[in-house]
Amino acid sequence: MTLVLDPVTILNLIFCIVIVCLGYWEYRKKDSLIAIYIAITFALFGIAHLGIIFGVKSSNIFILTIRSIAYLVIIYALYKTAVGHWNKE
Repeated sequence: MTLVLDPVTILNLIFCIVIVCLGYWEYRKKDSLIAIYIAITFALFGIAHLGIIFGVKSSNIFILTIRSIAYLVIIYALYKTAVGHWNKE
């Protein structure tokens, strides 16, 4: 296993970690479901970035599957928000 120390991928991983932490913090503070779904999405993107750092090709089925699931999670969360299922009114 060869480490690929691409600065862009490392920076993306750092940003993912920050977004996951902030999303979890917002979820704990306000019980915001959209925040936890955003955190889950970026955690999945972070896993994909970590895989690339550890030498997995970006076209690998594992990376493609993780990224696809991440996009589906955020699509679901935005859809639920758009139709008003999570409004606290």
